[in-house]
Amino acid sequence: MKNKYRILKIAITVVLLGFLLSFSLKRFGSQKITDNKISVKMNEKTPVYFIDENDIKNIVHKENPSRNVGDLDIPALEMKINSLPAVDSANVYLNLNGKLNLDIKQRVPVFRLNKDGKDFYVDEKGIEFPISRSYSHPCMLVTGNVQPDEYQKLAELVEKIDKDDFSKKYFIGISKYKDDYNLLTSEGNYKVEIGDLDNIEFKVKGFKAFIEKYMVYQDPQKYNMISVKYQNQIVTTLNPNFKGNDSILMAGNKELAKVPTPVAKKPEAANKLAETKKAVKTSSKPKESKKNKIATKPKETQKKTEKKPEPKPKAKVKIE
Repeated sequence: MKNKYRILKIAITVVLLGFLLSFSLKRFGSQKITDNKISVKMNEKTPVYFIDENDIKNIVHKENPSRNVGDLDIPALEMKINSLPAVDSANVYLNLNGKLNLDIKQRVPVFRLNKDGKDFYVDEKGIEFPISRSYSHPCMLVTGNVQPDEYQKLAELVEKIDKDDFSKKYFIGISKYKDDYNLLTSEGNYKVEIGDLDNIEFKVKGFKAFIEKYMVYQDPQKYNMISVKYQNQIVTTLNPNFKGNDSILMAGNKELAKVPTPVAKKPEAANKLAETKKAVKTSSKPKESKKNKIATKPKETQKKTEKKPEPKPKAKVKIE
């Protein structure tokens, strides 16, 4: 009998708990999700404002028109928010008191890329997402035909520039021309050619040494380009529109003019040169004609031309 009473008590308690649970669930499900019960938290380190709290609340109301807790599909809502281009990740959950929590992390642009006449942002992971009509994030502007497989390396370069006070002061933009990258500077009209995206720290260090040891004493308008893409050397290009470079450029042109350039000889000039050489040879070694040989004795002509001393013919006479 005692066992029967125990089983009966357990069954009654289970029924009561089930009834209470179903009642509480119905009551919980019939609660309205008002704006006061929606908590939106933005978890990014750098503040960005591509989407705000009102945008998220509007999405919640569209996904749940009845605004009842019981009609809310949390996985579908979470998937909807994650599909937004400016959202990196989203986590949606409900509390026991019916409060809806949304933890959202937005994408933080590392640079803004202008490519083929279109503008879009790129984050630290190398993911593209469109610009916003209501918000513009301050970041490095990059122009040129940058390939998607270069986004991550380019993002690393921009982050290194932002962390270094010297680089952040000088470099305000990046451009790509053909296969070479150029850093645009805030001083003067010159650009810094770095070539590819390898050994960036070494190249920036070389430019920094050039600025501190040489450029301090120069007018920044003097140069058109400073190249650090070559190993262990810095190549500068003068600005032709800078008046101070006129004398330097003229001197350089004069030096180039002094250097003899090989010119192909014309056939007429070559023939004249050959004729002059022949004339020199004939004048140095005159050839005697046969008539001259008959009229004059060869021995006497040789003696007259050579102008030998007089004792020698007497010796010859004696020998004969």
